[in-house]
Amino acid sequence: MSQVFEGYERQYCELSANLTKKCTSASILDGEQKKQNVSEIKAGLDDAEALIRKMDLEARSLPPNVKATLLAKLREYKSDLNNLKTEVKRITSANANLAARDELLESGMSDAMMVSADQRQRLMMSTERLNQSSDRIRQGRKMMLETEELGVSILQDLHGQRQSLLHAHDTLHGVDDNISRSKKILTTMSRRMSRNKWIIGSIVAVLVLAILLILYFKLSH
Repeated sequence: MSQVFEGYERQYCELSANLTKKCTSASILDGEQKKQNVSEIKAGLDDAEALIRKMDLEARSLPPNVKATLLAKLREYKSDLNNLKTEVKRITSANANLAARDELLESGMSDAMMVSADQRQRLMMSTERLNQSSDRIRQGRKMMLETEELGVSILQDLHGQRQSLLHAHDTLHGVDDNISRSKKILTTMSRRMSRNKWIIGSIVAVLVLAILLILYFKLSH
């Protein structure tokens, strides 16, 4: 067997045993110590992979009868390394889950505070809009009452004007009646005056005729 391969194999076995111990201790640690331990394990896994690559190169350079034996052992070491990687992933996943849970809790608290603040803001805005609506309703009622009072005043004025117009109509009707009566009286007086003129004219004509007759008879004798 190659001494170079044996040297790499010895280093790998020591490193694998050390990584196994660290994985066991990392499972019971928490916080920064666990992070530091996991970081060291990942660095050790990189070194272990480098040793396996070196052993693989060394085994493939040896005669076939020796190579087959070493490659079989190398497959066991690769399987062991994969198991270590799986364990590291499990530990890292647990850390991630804890971190995610803490982050979720913090995010939930933050979201709850933000939601609460947002709800308070919306409540304040709703209260302000409600107050503004109440003010507008009060102003509308005030304007409605003022408009109603103005309407009543206008109706009263119109009623007074209607009464004045009715009174004026009655007065004009009375004036028309008086004018009609006066017209009738004037017509009657005009007729009487005309008749009187004819009567007087007739009397004057008779008197003139009588005077002429008297003068004729006197002058003829």
